[in-house]
Amino acid sequence: MASLKKVLRKKKYVRIKLKKIVTNHLEVTAKINGVEGRFILDTGASNSCVGLDLKEFFKLTSEESEIKAAGAGATDMETHKSENNTIKIGGWKLNNCHLVLFNLMHVNTALKQHNADEVHGIIGADVLEKGKAFIDYDKKVLYLKKVKKKKLRKLELPF
Repeated sequence: MASLKKVLRKKKYVRIKLKKIVTNHLEVTAKINGVEGRFILDTGASNSCVGLDLKEFFKLTSEESEIKAAGAGATDMETHKSENNTIKIGGWKLNNCHLVLFNLMHVNTALKQHNADEVHGIIGADVLEKGKAFIDYDKKVLYLKKVKKKKLRKLELPF
């Protein structure tokens, strides 16, 4: 029987190593707009997020959002939205990625209380869905399917 790794490789998936941290979260390294950061993989987060204080660090343009964020014990947090970003996780890349920016202090405080390093953000279900993700918890590996590039059709001119 073929291994998961071999089957997914044939289906154009990229294999990305994950790190299990002391809080039992899975951490992944990702680049946003070419800038590397550390992110928690969170299947329960509807959107991928970056700390609001890291807007310049990740070269993000943003505007205030009417949506309030909630999670990990915090509610009604102010958010900003940032559109048209590039995210690269291992050999997988997504253009036109939308991110939510909010204060990650409560997340990083909880991590520090468990002697874990702070993170720059969260990779959420939006990115995992676009990548048709498979997570191998036993091997601590994330598989994301390469995004097909749209082919440009030739334009036939009438003359």
